[in-house]
Amino acid sequence: MESSCRGFLAMLLFLAGLTASGSSNRIIEGPQNATVLKGSEARFNCTVSLDWKLIMWALKGVVVVSLTPQEPIITNNRFTSANYSVDGNFVSEMIIHDAQPSDSGPVQCSLQNSDLFGTAFLSVQVMGTLDIPGGSLMVTEGEPYNVTCYALGWTPLPEISWEVQVPVSHSSDFSFLESGGAVSILALTPLGNGSLTCVANLKSVQASSSLTVNLTVVHPPLDSVDRADSSLPTWAIVLLAVSLSLLLILIIVLIIIFCCCCVSGREKKESSYQNEIRKSANMKTSKAVPETKLKSGRENYGFSSDGARTAQIASLPPKSHKVSILDQHSNSSGLPHQHEVMQPEKSKVCSHVETQSFGADGMVIAFDD
Repeated sequence: MESSCRGFLAMLLFLAGLTASGSSNRIIEGPQNATVLKGSEARFNCTVSLDWKLIMWALKGVVVVSLTPQEPIITNNRFTSANYSVDGNFVSEMIIHDAQPSDSGPVQCSLQNSDLFGTAFLSVQVMGTLDIPGGSLMVTEGEPYNVTCYALGWTPLPEISWEVQVPVSHSSDFSFLESGGAVSILALTPLGNGSLTCVANLKSVQASSSLTVNLTVVHPPLDSVDRADSSLPTWAIVLLAVSLSLLLILIIVLIIIFCCCCVSGREKKESSYQNEIRKSANMKTSKAVPETKLKSGRENYGFSSDGARTAQIASLPPKSHKVSILDQHSNSSGLPHQHEVMQPEKSKVCSHVETQSFGADGMVIAFDD
């Protein structure tokens, strides 16, 4: 009720000031922009000439403090005023207590019967929270590990950095925006115990917040150490892959060469086989020509093959028949008893003929009994 009365009185004074006669009062220096944290105080100064009658402070277009030479008129306890003199001029100061993000906006200082006013801008920033999931960390020595820090509820979003109090072989961090805040990830390979601190900083108000967690390093199991030692480095794996590729290409080339050699050898073998056939045919032809020439020479009428001799023996008439023929021939020729003399000669001749044979070269070989 009391604050409502004070607001009504301030409005009456404001209207009275507007209707009153003007003077030569003026604003020498208006307020300056201010950036504060949520919950802190925001202060604005307005310097005016000494003959002022009424000073009014407005936030976002609403008068929150009115000041007369006799006393200030306060409508809200969050807004107060103070005053002092500087170089013969009057300085009015408005103080906003427990500043909230909703207070962000224009702040205006004005005088009665004057079209001049001074304007500034109030920015209220909010420090949110930091969170590292998991709290205290336990990681394996020498193995890469990622630590994540979340900055939630900050206005504006802060810059995040890390303070690494751990012996590491490698560390790097990167940040990105996420709905409701910012995220920073620290990638490191720890070699010992220590602490990690995530720091969020609002440079405009020189304010920061941090969160520290302890990191404990444990030694890897023996079997995992053996496996790590047995694994090859990257350059060795690449070299092995290239070597295997070259070996595969060499094997393919050797297979192609072997196939070509087999085909070529088969063709040469077939060609030599055909040549042998031709040579054999030529040799048979060359052998047939001397036999023809041999037949055209002097013939051996005493030669007969086994088949011819067998046929000849089979076709010979009995001896009695031969004797009778010889007897007839001797009787007709007037030669008595010729057959007794001729028969032994004839049998001898026949025996001589029967023991003849031929060699492999067509020469007559005679065998005497």
